[in-house]
Amino acid sequence: MTDDDERFLRMAIGLAAGARAAGNPPFGSLLVGPDGTVLAEAANSTLTDDDITAHPELKMARWAARELDPATAAGTTMYTSCQPCGMCTGAIERSGLGRVVYALSAGQLDSLKPAGSGFPQVPATGPALFEEARGPVEGYYR
Repeated sequence: MTDDDERFLRMAIGLAAGARAAGNPPFGSLLVGPDGTVLAEAANSTLTDDDITAHPELKMARWAARELDPATAAGTTMYTSCQPCGMCTGAIERSGLGRVVYALSAGQLDSLKPAGSGFPQVPATGPALFEEARGPVEGYYR
């Protein structure tokens, strides 16, 4: 962890505090370019935007995929106040970002929440119908 990493993480934590002050869950992220310039920043706005996907990490990944060429995206670092969730991790991977640095781990976050405050598990069944499902997909990823 470099001094710059710590400085940018503190900025992300500041964005998280701002999100909480605005009535949202306390999460914030920023994207830093290869030259150390802050390219974009976001705070969680899931409640004020009435959008369950308005996580700051997802906002940064979407911005990068839309605004950056692949080489620049690969040289970026996302600094975020908490370890990205599965949804955000998938978006980060698809956007081609180079690195993620986070403050709180998912386990540390869970330890700060009261018991029973998480989301309920949703049962999932599968895989099924492989032969039928493979038709639209096979050959797409080349």
